[in-house]
Amino acid sequence: MNLRFLSYICVKRQSPADMNRRDFLKTSALGAALGLTGLSGCKVRAGNSFDTIIKDGVIHAGDGRPPVRGDVAIRDGRIAAIGKDLGTSADHVVYANGLVVSPGFIDLHVHTDTNLLLAPKGDSRIFQGVTSEVGGNCGYCPFITSANYPDIADFYQDLADHGIGINYASLVGHGDVREAVVGPYNVPTGDDDLKKMGEILDRQLEMGAVGLSYGLEYAPGCYCDTREMVALNKVVARHGALYTIHMRNEDDHVLEAMDEAIAAARESGARLEISHLKAQNPANFDKIDRMLRKIDDAHAEGIDIAADRYPYTAFSTGFKSFIPIELRDGTDEDIYRRLDDPAACEKIKRYAYGRLERFGGPQQVVVAGCSDPANAVYAGKDLAECCRISGMDEWEMIRYLLISEKLQVNQATFAMKEENLSKIYAHPLTMPASDGSVYSPEGPLGRELPHPRSYGTFPRFFEKFVRQDKLLDLATAIWKCTGLPASRAGFKERGQLIPGYAADITVFDPETIADRATYAQPHQFPSGIAHVFVNGVHTIRDGAHTGALPGIILDRSQLSR
Repeated sequence: MNLRFLSYICVKRQSPADMNRRDFLKTSALGAALGLTGLSGCKVRAGNSFDTIIKDGVIHAGDGRPPVRGDVAIRDGRIAAIGKDLGTSADHVVYANGLVVSPGFIDLHVHTDTNLLLAPKGDSRIFQGVTSEVGGNCGYCPFITSANYPDIADFYQDLADHGIGINYASLVGHGDVREAVVGPYNVPTGDDDLKKMGEILDRQLEMGAVGLSYGLEYAPGCYCDTREMVALNKVVARHGALYTIHMRNEDDHVLEAMDEAIAAARESGARLEISHLKAQNPANFDKIDRMLRKIDDAHAEGIDIAADRYPYTAFSTGFKSFIPIELRDGTDEDIYRRLDDPAACEKIKRYAYGRLERFGGPQQVVVAGCSDPANAVYAGKDLAECCRISGMDEWEMIRYLLISEKLQVNQATFAMKEENLSKIYAHPLTMPASDGSVYSPEGPLGRELPHPRSYGTFPRFFEKFVRQDKLLDLATAIWKCTGLPASRAGFKERGQLIPGYAADITVFDPETIADRATYAQPHQFPSGIAHVFVNGVHTIRDGAHTGALPGIILDRSQLSR
């Protein structure tokens, strides 16, 4: 890791000055004893027996420091020892043979949520080395406004009862909190409303939510103002939790949207994570340098800030984004009525065409799967091709898909620049995160057409930005996938290879790790992931799933705050 990155590691939740003596000894004792640098561990007594020993790996602790060659031992779901040669006194011995032994990858931004009930193994996540993830992003969560899950504890319990293959935590969706108090409408919140919203949020955080997410490009979250954000963020700050934001704008007004996000952190004291950082559409590509400088300036000011991004140039969102914000107000029935009203429809049409023009044309928008069998012909095709097939113009096609797919059709839109991705990942306060979900080639989720990021984010990150482009050294890249997101989420004793920490471990080949998912055929597992352990349980063995479901809910007892 270069000096620029080391200078940024000392953010509030990672500062060595804040590390207590016991934690310092954990992270330094073995390195001193063995004459190694950056390796965590403890001395091993003769005759020790372990559940598993991973032998002869290139061990990256997840702190950004150089690796060492050696063994990692697991006992009772925890890392028991790390050393040059721990022998073979274990129930199971796994020979890494020089592969990288890393903490399991942590995805800070997902929309997995209820998909884990349909694919409990977490297929698309575990096969890419992800052992923990954070859902409830972009202002939406599967509880509060749900009849099945009035609170996060109810949702967590259902997941635990079903059994899950990866560790899961959730944010609270601001849109759901808002809807629970004032409904899905474009109305201001008064003091009593904010008090009620704060009480709902406080209860969810007490039950183990890791923070609050905003989706300010989506209704009803988009109807809030900065006053509302600051009031709720103060509740977040009181819990030491995280405030994440899908900003109000990510294209023409992205700089102003960043100012709003940072101001809400400054005024509330909440820790800020900017979600899927991007300068969208060709007219805005040159704004990325100014955006990164805003992060630097906020960090220098003392604001606890970071950002995440998926390693693809296409974003994914719903077709409802073709409807202007002010006409998304209310229920689905309200939106259907507008799509049938000539005057409202004309406004939506003008907005949709303007959006297509900013993207660079209808060929940039791919229809990402359809539920209605009659629309299967459009799945995976760009909007221009859909128009050729149907004989409709672009607006007629958009309107038809919105109505026939009950407003739930998604798109993948190519509107970002590869060079900007490199600039984002080179920054010390950024990390990869998928903005995807759990999927499986088997069962009902296998019939959907998700963005390939759900299957390939972390392998693609290593393949492109480490192996091919050499933008990052391997130790820094692993830190961005492990120790850094663990510190942002507040996960206790995860994200690093330290004795006593949870044994979430990914063993991979840095020379072959690669994303194989495509936009046309997304349900393809990556290459190069040999073994994955979740809470000490061997879940991926020699590239195949063992059927184990050792994941846990990362509730309040599993958080460091």
